[in-house]
Amino acid sequence: MLSEIPYPIIFAHRGSSLHAPENTLAAFDLALQHGADAIELDAKLTRDEQVIVIHDQSLDRTTDGSGQINSFSLAELKDLDAGSHFDSAFKGEKIPTLEEVFERFGNYTHINVELTNYATSSDQLPEKVAELVSRYHLERRVLFSSFNPRSLSRIHKILPQVPIGLLALPGWKGALARSWMNRWIPHQALHPEVHDVTPSLVRKIQRRQKRIFVYTVNTLDEIQTMAEMGVDGIFTDDPPLARKVFQENAERESRHKGRT
Repeated sequence: MLSEIPYPIIFAHRGSSLHAPENTLAAFDLALQHGADAIELDAKLTRDEQVIVIHDQSLDRTTDGSGQINSFSLAELKDLDAGSHFDSAFKGEKIPTLEEVFERFGNYTHINVELTNYATSSDQLPEKVAELVSRYHLERRVLFSSFNPRSLSRIHKILPQVPIGLLALPGWKGALARSWMNRWIPHQALHPEVHDVTPSLVRKIQRRQKRIFVYTVNTLDEIQTMAEMGVDGIFTDDPPLARKVFQENAERESRHKGRT
């Protein structure tokens, strides 16, 4: 997957989430319209062990429901509205399943699946996600990421051919993940927080023949700075802005080469 997309890669963070309700089919549709190279989403298990796409451990922020997600069945979650909190234009938007995302987008874009079973790390999320990837033959279309090394290790054992992105917490909490000690965790890419990225970190990661994909890069200045540092990709809530900046950079470089 990592060799099949031109760099730098624009990952639509939870879809085009500045312009549509995050982690919904509408946000993923819009991400492709906005020129994103890939979409990023968050995977969790329902009470009946179905893989759904939602970020928080609870329903309160992004739906009209309330309570812990793993307390509800898929059927119960499908009764909720996941769009109105963002804008009334998205009223009736549903929490999607990972299977629905794969069916709709798997053949059209690349997908970063973050394993977000942080509150339930012993559940079967890695195995369930791996089964869906295999069922839809998307081994060359997906990238797995997580802050949880155990989840990454488990899914890597099942699908070793799928690249792994190691997420690093911001600041001092992510220092070990950004250091040489991350070598014991199988991964092909490091995903640091934007404020922790320096030119020396970029060089260090790339010298190890790994990619560096930075989250969450939303302002014009941040996007431009990451481009100048030479990162391999960014996660952004605003894919159209990122596409505009990267395209303008490419055009400037092309004009410069034409004059030399």
